[in-house]
Amino acid sequence: MRRRLLLLVVSAVAAAVAALVVGFNLLLADTLDGNARDLLRSRAAAQLAVIAEQGHIPSGETPDAAAPDAGVWVLSRGRLVERPRQTQAVDSAAVELARGPGGYRDVPSADIRLYSVPIAVHGRRTGSVVVALSLAPYEETRTLALVSSLVFGGLVLVLVAFAARWLLASSLRPVTRMTRQAAAWSERELDHRFGLGEPRDELTELAATLDDLLDRLAASLRREQRFSAELSHELRTPLARVIAETELALRRDRDPAEYRKTLELIKRNAEQLTRTVDALVAAARFEAGSRRGTADAYAVAEDAVAACSGLAVERGLSLAVEQPERPLRVGVEHDLAERILQPVLENACRYATSAVSIDIDRAGATVRYAISDDGPGVSADERERIFEPGMRGSAANGDGSGLGLALARRLAASVAGEVEADSPSTGGRFLVRLPGG
Repeated sequence: MRRRLLLLVVSAVAAAVAALVVGFNLLLADTLDGNARDLLRSRAAAQLAVIAEQGHIPSGETPDAAAPDAGVWVLSRGRLVERPRQTQAVDSAAVELARGPGGYRDVPSADIRLYSVPIAVHGRRTGSVVVALSLAPYEETRTLALVSSLVFGGLVLVLVAFAARWLLASSLRPVTRMTRQAAAWSERELDHRFGLGEPRDELTELAATLDDLLDRLAASLRREQRFSAELSHELRTPLARVIAETELALRRDRDPAEYRKTLELIKRNAEQLTRTVDALVAAARFEAGSRRGTADAYAVAEDAVAACSGLAVERGLSLAVEQPERPLRVGVEHDLAERILQPVLENACRYATSAVSIDIDRAGATVRYAISDDGPGVSADERERIFEPGMRGSAANGDGSGLGLALARRLAASVAGEVEADSPSTGGRFLVRLPGG
């Protein structure tokens, strides 16, 4: 690009310089031609003034020997009464011009211009005056001006070429450096930015654009890393159950009923794995702007309760869903909505003493799930901290990895929803808001 820009600049300047040189020389040639004509007219007028003072044209004189180089011919009644010493070609051209109506004539062989005016006495033409002017000084001036202008134009073109090359190199060097830095950062360190502030020129606008590009790349990589972490977290428990049941079944021979029970358990965990993968993929697809589905809000809550029923039975809890007065739909696919509710419900089952309940209602344009338990609740200073990956509340009982609530909030945010901890008078309460369908 630098070479193309340099070629474009040099071509444009060369065209401009050529036009200026041509225009200057044409204007100079026209000016010199006008000056030569003016000088010839002045000489002719001076000669006519002398004749007018005498009142007649001198006659009977021989060719002017006293002023042989005066360059004046005087013709009276068809006869030369005054002539300078000139070459035969110039002399013949002057005589021929004098016998005509008047005007200008160039003699290229002698580089001379002639000018003829008639002589009138008492209103009658009685002769002609011809004056001559050497064009050599004018030709020398034109030649010198042409050579000088060509040399000057060439110097200007060379200087402009060097200046343009230096300016282009200086201007594009930061662009090249920024491009290489951005490429290096995108491969290794995505936290670096140019940070040149608000765009005020092309360079700072490029820096701002590259900063935005790096922000998008970093966000994309963080989403991939988060997706991998969440996937591993969500798949770890069902995979561990499948492996444990498989190892237990392979330790010794069992009767068909026991094998069937084991296979059913493995099947349930495999189905949970499938739902988890589908939910996480759906969340990633929604973040990329794909079209969303809808689901029955009550059916979503029932499936989430079914997924947590094993934990509830293990801890001796009652798990209930209050059916809404009228059917409600959420603007989220069923599996994804279930995966948003399930971590929050599992969290309530871990901390509840005896009961967990889910209420469903409409709150403006959203469907709200209120998940309540009779456990110790969440303190005011921990309401946001418990949603950070790996963080657990002060009432933690040793179960869980601290990723469930973070996953639920992230999945909800991916579909313009929200998960937050509430502060009831007793127990714990979480509110899950999902867009209405």
